[in-house]
Amino acid sequence: MWVNMSSQIKSDEYLNFLLTRRSIRKFKPTAIDMGIIKKILDVARYAPSAGNRQPWIFIVVTDKGVKDKLAKIHRWAYPLESAPIGIVVACNRDVSPESYQVDCTCATMYIMFAAHALGLGTVWLQTLRNIEDVQKILDLPSNYIPVAMLAVGYPDEQPVAKIRKELKDIAFLNKYGASLQP
Repeated sequence: MWVNMSSQIKSDEYLNFLLTRRSIRKFKPTAIDMGIIKKILDVARYAPSAGNRQPWIFIVVTDKGVKDKLAKIHRWAYPLESAPIGIVVACNRDVSPESYQVDCTCATMYIMFAAHALGLGTVWLQTLRNIEDVQKILDLPSNYIPVAMLAVGYPDEQPVAKIRKELKDIAFLNKYGASLQP
């Protein structure tokens, strides 16, 4: 079988890109141009969603007071305090009642990958235990469920990859427990 080496190299670059994204919790105080944020969110619009319903909205948070309130909703939200920007991904559950959480998860990952491509770091901060708190802070209507918050900024750390489960322990052929190995 003929393989285009140029395609193989590009594929390897893409895979390496995915493998090098890290959760960043420490950020440089460098401001981020809003044009970059708009570019990231423009990419996020293309995330897959059930029935192409696109039930998401993105709230960009630059106000220090608002970021500080969001950073205090639970103990792991602290990276928002030092991040130049926070992004809250919220979904209209009326538009996509069965899949809004998955739809917004896809959009969140697109934001994280686009930010990584543009040299920014992000960390996912869960919100599902604190829905009402986030809704109140951001004046979100009750049908908009905040699925994720992201702290966004230029990385001020270089975390190493954490240990991952072995493929043999999580991937099966045709049914649970059946090895992928011949």
